[in-house]
Amino acid sequence: MIRIDRLLCLLRLTKTRSIAQRLIAEAHVRRNGERVTNDATRVGVGDILTLPLGDQVRVIELLAVPEKRGPPTEAQEHYRILEPQSLDRTRESALAAHKIQPYEED
Repeated sequence: MIRIDRLLCLLRLTKTRSIAQRLIAEAHVRRNGERVTNDATRVGVGDILTLPLGDQVRVIELLAVPEKRGPPTEAQEHYRILEPQSLDRTRESALAAHKIQPYEED
């Protein structure tokens, strides 16, 4: 088991631990479907994490807990991406569901 803020940094999902803590404090991260608001929350192998990265929402399954922050290729061996989803597609589907037209400037 490892703190979630440290894990996000070790897996290179965030550049620094401070950025991971901010994502968690703003309740942007979920563990097994539940919002995480405490950066000391423990996560382990098999947990499913959902978090925004750039313009995508990443859903990953933790396969192993890394011991140190290594190169990106090594970090990616510790998790599996389950469902990458573009925020643009999510926004478009939400607008379509509510039949809202996005604002466009002339």
